[in-house]
Amino acid sequence: MQVFNLRMIAAVYYFCLLHATSRALAWYDGEPMRFDEWLYSLIRFSRQSLLTGLSILLAVALVEALLATPAAQRWSGRRVLALQGAAVACGALLGALARHYVANYGMTGVKFMWGWFYSTVALWTLLGCMAYAVLRVLRADHAARDRLRQVARERAALEAQQLEAQVSALNAQIEPHFLFNTLANVKRLYETTPDRGRDMLVSLIAYLRAALPSMRRQDSTLGQELELVRNYLTILQMRMGERLSFGIEADARLLEARLPPMVLPTLVENAIKHGLSPLPEGGRIEIHAHASSGADGVEQMAVEVRDNGQGFASSGGSGVGLANTRARLAALFGAGAALELEAAQPRGVVARVRMPMQALAAAAP
Repeated sequence: MQVFNLRMIAAVYYFCLLHATSRALAWYDGEPMRFDEWLYSLIRFSRQSLLTGLSILLAVALVEALLATPAAQRWSGRRVLALQGAAVACGALLGALARHYVANYGMTGVKFMWGWFYSTVALWTLLGCMAYAVLRVLRADHAARDRLRQVARERAALEAQQLEAQVSALNAQIEPHFLFNTLANVKRLYETTPDRGRDMLVSLIAYLRAALPSMRRQDSTLGQELELVRNYLTILQMRMGERLSFGIEADARLLEARLPPMVLPTLVENAIKHGLSPLPEGGRIEIHAHASSGADGVEQMAVEVRDNGQGFASSGGSGVGLANTRARLAALFGAGAALELEAAQPRGVVARVRMPMQALAAAAP
């Protein structure tokens, strides 16, 4: 915090003006006085007080510049305090001398008033020391606030690094879980119908070429994830045939909304594995994405994966994929995001992901 600047000079000026005003009012003896005479005396005494105030301010600024040197950093607290008090006293003394000579400039035979001089130096030394003490408190408070802001920035940076590491670890668990199940389907198809298995492998290679980069990203968009799921379901249709049908519907304005990568494919893969695959007749998967208002009035994006499979008859919802999806949502968005599972009618499961739109916008790079 600098000492000799426009703000401090303005503060000294207003203090001197207040001091001069109080003096002019205190010396009013009830006799009528012309306004111009009263105003002249007010300006004159404000000027005189300002000379002392600026002298003290300049002396304090010089001492602060000295204390900022490396050699002064090693001085004891008592020595620093004594030097600061001496600077205020010197400033008050020089200011009083300046006031005397300015007030009596060009006049001869003026007697120096020692009583006025000593009392003025003592009064302004006291006022200067009090102001200096306030300045030290403000400076300490300013430094403490700076340290708190620095600690907060460092803490936020550490939390961001921890969150990134946590999300990366959870992604690393989901990726093999998703890929191994997909490759197992290719292997099974190769064992039953090699020609179709070969065609599916070609499609799978094209799919993975597009999918693998998104698995390594820390963020994605709803449009990218829907396209990934569309390719995935198309590949599964080659294996399941008429046992699998699907539909995808999403608000166009939500396609650019941020979405953690591999969340939607994990929900779809879970619906296939636990809902449709165990049924001889298979079933259908419907994917819907829309905006809605939460209970607190915050706009949310809801992404639903609905299947008409066997429902909660088996282990649906307890696997690694869904557990890590919940953990990722909690790590990225806190309590504002959730993964909900509920029974569909007449049968099946609805997996629904809710995320605040504000959080999604803040997560954007």
